[in-house]
Amino acid sequence: MSFLVLSFLTSLVVTLLVVLSAERHAHDWADHDLSGPQKFHAVPVPRIGGVSLFVAMTGCVALARLTERSDATVLGLLLLCGLPAFLSGLAEDLTKTQSPRRRLFFTAVSAALAAWLLDAVVRRTAIPGVDSLIVFAPFAIALTVFVVTGVANAVNIIDGFNGLASMCVLLMVLAVAYVAFQVGDTLLFTAALICAGAVLGFFVWNFPAGLIFLGDGGAYLLGFVLAELAVLLLCRNPGVSPIFTLLLCAYPIFETIFTIYRRKFVRGVATGAPDGIHLHTLIHRRLVRGWEGHTPERRQKRRNSLTSPYLWLLCLLSVIPAVLWWDNTAVLTVFLFLFMGLYVLLYARIVRFKTPKWMILRR
Repeated sequence: MSFLVLSFLTSLVVTLLVVLSAERHAHDWADHDLSGPQKFHAVPVPRIGGVSLFVAMTGCVALARLTERSDATVLGLLLLCGLPAFLSGLAEDLTKTQSPRRRLFFTAVSAALAAWLLDAVVRRTAIPGVDSLIVFAPFAIALTVFVVTGVANAVNIIDGFNGLASMCVLLMVLAVAYVAFQVGDTLLFTAALICAGAVLGFFVWNFPAGLIFLGDGGAYLLGFVLAELAVLLLCRNPGVSPIFTLLLCAYPIFETIFTIYRRKFVRGVATGAPDGIHLHTLIHRRLVRGWEGHTPERRQKRRNSLTSPYLWLLCLLSVIPAVLWWDNTAVLTVFLFLFMGLYVLLYARIVRFKTPKWMILRR
């Protein structure tokens, strides 16, 4: 529990320092592009929240070293492996010159390092046909790198509104912590609490005021850590169903898959091209309405923050059954398909202007 407190307090203080320094360094740190299809803030905001997360996690690794914990080396290696993903994202936050392909490449490097240094490799999936292939090490490693990179990118995709990505990741890493506790995996329990504390310290300043963003560095770092914790949980604990990890991360993963399908096969555009019709942007535009009587800046900030709870509830619809039936593949599979069906139904209703009236927030 001391790691959770240290991580939280460190992230809380470092994030505050970044926010207080934002005006002086706004030219380098803030997101000045307010016109894109995925931009929903009214004023430039610093987008280097990943720095506070990384500092908080590093502080906890240092504490583990000082107290001579047996898991200090593994915790340090996990953070070391995440460096390429974090730094490539941070470089984009500071320079706006890093292409999505380059960031994905360095995230894949992080996943490959974890496979090498931590033996974090997916060796069972409960998916017919796939398990017969991953007995071959090259295929298993390639699949792991693809999955970890995909989850990290998925977290970056849902990072669109105040508190959206950070709260979703917080819910998911707490779920990992719970299952790790149930199976007696102290290492992963500690690692998950460290991540949760770092996210919570950042969240205080990110929601609802939106004083700072995760940025690509923070999103890729959190996505990488979340994915690696899930992979290691499977590797180290045979009793945990592999479908647990799929259902746990169902919201960001399916959001990414659905976005690729929608862009490539429905709209016929590049899969990496930004657009304004993600589920979270549709909810923002069509479900969170009104708020007249406020200044444009305050109205935009309020609508931004009120969008996220919709997606938190959606995320919980996969996280809760994953936690309750973490060792039951059959039940988890049913809930996975139910979640995907619900997502498609919800998206179709909103995009066709058929949203139930009780879901629309007005004032």
